[in-house]
Amino acid sequence: MSRRKIGDLYRAPFPLYTVHFHRETGLVITAGGGGASKTGIKNGVHFLSLELVEGKHSATLLHSHDTETRATMNMAVEGNVMAAGQDGCCCLMRFQQHSPKDLRKDNTKRGASGDVDGPRRRDGHHQGSGGGGGLETRTESSQVKVEVLGEVCSDLSPTDALQKCVRFSPEHNLLLTGGADGHVRVWEYPSLKKKLDFKAHEGEIQDLDISSNKKVVTVGRDFACCVWSDDQLAMGLRWQDSLPHIAEKMYRYQACRFGKVEDLPGVLRLYTVQVPHKRDRKPPACYITKWEGQNFLPLLTKPCGKEVISCLEVSDSGTFLGLGTVTGSVAIFIAFSLQKLYYVQEAHGIVVTDLAFLPEVVQGKNFLGDNEVAMLSVAVDSRCQMHIIPNRSKYVFK
Repeated sequence: MSRRKIGDLYRAPFPLYTVHFHRETGLVITAGGGGASKTGIKNGVHFLSLELVEGKHSATLLHSHDTETRATMNMAVEGNVMAAGQDGCCCLMRFQQHSPKDLRKDNTKRGASGDVDGPRRRDGHHQGSGGGGGLETRTESSQVKVEVLGEVCSDLSPTDALQKCVRFSPEHNLLLTGGADGHVRVWEYPSLKKKLDFKAHEGEIQDLDISSNKKVVTVGRDFACCVWSDDQLAMGLRWQDSLPHIAEKMYRYQACRFGKVEDLPGVLRLYTVQVPHKRDRKPPACYITKWEGQNFLPLLTKPCGKEVISCLEVSDSGTFLGLGTVTGSVAIFIAFSLQKLYYVQEAHGIVVTDLAFLPEVVQGKNFLGDNEVAMLSVAVDSRCQMHIIPNRSKYVFK
């Protein structure tokens, strides 16, 4: 558990806020940027080709998509469509991977029709397929084409509108967004017709998730964690009731995720992270709570260190939990026992913004090698890193 050095898998020319491993193609999708400020820092979505050679992971930029003046702060992916949180909007983009031969055919067709410079941007100028502020794409391998499908307004804050989180439903027919205005907005997918719009929290929504039984869980900066059935409040969760030494409003919820239970098909657990509301010279511990996923009874609560947690992710099988901190550290816990299995202090130089486990399906296993789990992390320091754990048969638990 001592401090160790993690090499960079990839370094972008802008701060990174979100990352996703695309199980259908094996691409790593990461995004971020400098926003609308005129600092010269670009905004974009980068598609990376991931490789595992002799036990070593490497990533190569395959395509850079320019998002102009808007940084992508959060992201959900369903099939080949990405829902990207950009300022107060949710932008849907379709991406497709093509071979150079396919691209040459497409360019020939477009040339014959007179459109030789690529699609037009909103300002009327032509946008090439490369994007990304001059970053080159690999021409000798498969390429990625990105098409903007549309967008919806996902936050109505009068100033500094910001979509805070986005999720697709397990049935892939709904898109849920949470805003800085405290509203949850539910959109029918793919039509983007608004289905629900309700006030879930006073102030910002920090995170949300939806289960296979259509229960929506939201956490906000107002100390609340709520379970919703459509737009009706089903219950509010109280993690601290079993810990009488923790005063009311001493902690707030930071993140929530549903996860499967290994070897129990159809059974879910909910995981929440609680962080201190106020900073202190001697900071108290943060906590993870595991809940039963049907009736939301608390099953286990454990401290997870004194570094403030910034993000949470659950592995595809529900076996592992990933945590990132505001000081750049990365940890992996066993979901069943909430036992820490892996920890790198200050792996990143600043706040970890997102995590993504490689899924335990064919495309993910191609990159696991002789390891049980692999997880990507991104941070404001522009770095993307890979964290791996060898098969647990090599560990002796105490």
